[in-house]
Amino acid sequence: MIKSMTGYGKAECELALKKITVEVRSLNSKVLDVNTRIPGVYREKEIEIRRELSERLIRGKVDFNIFAESLGIESNSAINTPMVKSYFKQLSDISRELEIPVSELTLQIIMQLPEVVKTTRDELDENEWKIIVGAIREALDAMDIFRIQEGVSLYNDIILNINTITTLLDQISLYEQERVAKVKERILEGLKELSTPDGVDHNRLEQEMIFYLEKLDVNEEKVRLGNHCSYFLETLELDEPVGKKLGFIAQEIGREINTLGSKANHTEMQKLVIGMKDSLERIKEQLLNAL
Repeated sequence: MIKSMTGYGKAECELALKKITVEVRSLNSKVLDVNTRIPGVYREKEIEIRRELSERLIRGKVDFNIFAESLGIESNSAINTPMVKSYFKQLSDISRELEIPVSELTLQIIMQLPEVVKTTRDELDENEWKIIVGAIREALDAMDIFRIQEGVSLYNDIILNINTITTLLDQISLYEQERVAKVKERILEGLKELSTPDGVDHNRLEQEMIFYLEKLDVNEEKVRLGNHCSYFLETLELDEPVGKKLGFIAQEIGREINTLGSKANHTEMQKLVIGMKDSLERIKEQLLNAL
């Protein structure tokens, strides 16, 4: 069953001191285009994450996010007390020399000075990472379900339009004999205006008329168009990503429809061709989002 490239997946997990939320969003794209937002402690795993995404998502413009929320009172930042005391002593000495009173503003100034607050970098815990990988895969599973659900809508609309094309193709035969008769009539009327009946070589006329009508024959185009539509439907049922392949088949369908239109030379047949083109455009729009 065909899948959509549009999708969303989310998963959460709790570690010892933090809650991890994984979100994945995707839109249509000709290739896989991944944008990641990952906390610094997990940055070294970005290649592994991208590999996981490429294996599961195949194509699409993907936004991948990992959010970490602290659940404890511990912090990576700590006040460097000896440095604060040193700054305070130095400022107090300067204040006495300049006869400026020491106030609460002095401490505010000190807190903005370099190396007053020390920040330690978290180390990656491989056991925690295994849990996060599980959450990533859970989010991707949720996205896959979303893509399948969206794919059902794509599938139904594509089937409707491809069936419309085949129905219109069947109706062309209703006008073929009438079209040939009208062409013959138009040729004969033109000859009557140009010359007398006695001056017409009827054998040559018959040969020229056959040649002209063969150029207008659309049987080959009808057969090829029918085959392309059947192949399109067969491909649509494959259990694999077929969006690009269906796009190529749609191009071939379009070529046959255009040739039919150029050979039609009949008002009702032209209307049928226009209907086919309209349905084909709807199919192409849907295929832009097909995986």
